[in-house]
Amino acid sequence: MAAGTITDIDYQRKMNSQEKCNNFMRQFRDDESRELKKLTANQFMEVWSHYDADGNGYIEGSELDGFLKEFVSSVNANDAGPESVSDTMLAELKECFMEAYDDNQDGKIEIRELAQLLPMEENFLLLFRFDNPLESSVEFMKIWKQYDADHNGFIDSNELKNFLRDLLKEAKKDQDVSEDKLIEYTDTMLQVFDQNKDGKLQLSEMAKLLPVKENFLCRSVFKGASKLTKEDIERVFALYDRDNNGTIENEELNGFLKDLLELVKKDYDALDLQEFQDAIMRGCDFNKDGKINKKELTMILLALAKHGAEDEMQTGMGLAANNPLAEIATMGIKALKLQKLRVRHFVNRTLGTTNSTS
Repeated sequence: MAAGTITDIDYQRKMNSQEKCNNFMRQFRDDESRELKKLTANQFMEVWSHYDADGNGYIEGSELDGFLKEFVSSVNANDAGPESVSDTMLAELKECFMEAYDDNQDGKIEIRELAQLLPMEENFLLLFRFDNPLESSVEFMKIWKQYDADHNGFIDSNELKNFLRDLLKEAKKDQDVSEDKLIEYTDTMLQVFDQNKDGKLQLSEMAKLLPVKENFLCRSVFKGASKLTKEDIERVFALYDRDNNGTIENEELNGFLKDLLELVKKDYDALDLQEFQDAIMRGCDFNKDGKINKKELTMILLALAKHGAEDEMQTGMGLAANNPLAEIATMGIKALKLQKLRVRHFVNRTLGTTNSTS
């Protein structure tokens, strides 16, 4: 009996010791100072993969609770585990944490937001571009075309490595990054942003790696035609007509249509964008020059605003919202639906309203 009791005690000690090691964040703290060490790209990915247990690209719900508990309790080397964080403390901690790091206020933590909290290698941190997002999607499309060297509509690992090399060189002109580090960064960025795990980045995935400051078309002014002013249209035209030649063309047009497509489709590739562009241009490029002038842009924005208002009214009445942009982005009825929009809203009603108000 005595021997059995000793065995039980030993087992309990072993379990307690094992529980201490189960705090995942504790391994990344300095043994003496208890401060977090600078994480390498691979270590940062380990942390992300550990807490994003379901692999949906967010740390949320119980995952977020677990991370916060272990993040706090890992400070104490002798702490038995995250259960030492009370529910009251957790609630206060989560409120402060989300206020500080949940930039888009969606109640979840994305990998870019976590990168603001954890100390990382300076070069790797630069790749998240917190302080230097692109001015518009026009710049994004220029970069996309530059690094999609084989024009296959994807950024593969070699093209991504070239992009990261140039990005770091631009950020730190006096310091070269070793080839091994570049490979490590490339592999990590693919793990982070390659959501469909095909070993390359499609357009929407690259857009998350290389964000723009704002999709201007998401503003509330485009949810009702009565709110849209001549100044709004001028502002949008200036945003995309970067060379000030009076038309939106080439990368300017790609950037505008990318922002337009993002309103209805979050997961898209270069083929989706091309099909969407074909549909839009078929219905709105009246002079068939392959460009968008101010009058044609006005018609598109008025249609967007008009249907934004109708969708809100339908939703308020309990009806399913019918977004024409979502329909024209699908195969089969793109051109037909857009032609209906043009005839019904632009010719009969919308243009008359515009002339009287703008």
